[in-house]
Amino acid sequence: MQRNKFSKSLLLATIALTYSISGYSAASKADYRDFVPSPEQPYYFEDGKVDFGTYNGFRRYHADCHVCHGPAGMGSSYAPALLESLKVMSYGDFVNAVVTGRVGMNNSVMPSFAKNIDVIKYIADIYAYLKARSDGVIGMNRPAKFPKVKKLIADK
Repeated sequence: MQRNKFSKSLLLATIALTYSISGYSAASKADYRDFVPSPEQPYYFEDGKVDFGTYNGFRRYHADCHVCHGPAGMGSSYAPALLESLKVMSYGDFVNAVVTGRVGMNNSVMPSFAKNIDVIKYIADIYAYLKARSDGVIGMNRPAKFPKVKKLIADK
């Protein structure tokens, strides 16, 4: 009986923690507070600022992807620019390319990032950043972001 109570308490604490850290919002932006990213609309942009996920995508892109694809997705001598591709590439195709890798023209090879936790865990954020770049919403520089504020469970 004691173990069952502990298990329920642990489960409830885990759920509460997940809800408390999973959502971020700007205190004064009701629209931003309600924003839920999706493949169709992966980023939120208002007043020159992006949501935390898109900002995080900028950080993750520049940690792993820019080495080959160049700053801000502009391409390099051995990897293509991503901005034009993201205008027509679906989220599913993007995930497939990142997870499985690709062999491109001129036998260039993009390796699989399936085992890179820093890419896989934040793949939606990287997509949001590149999609915002592709849509011309943000420029080459580090984007401004809304303040990172935890949502309360009562807000959900």
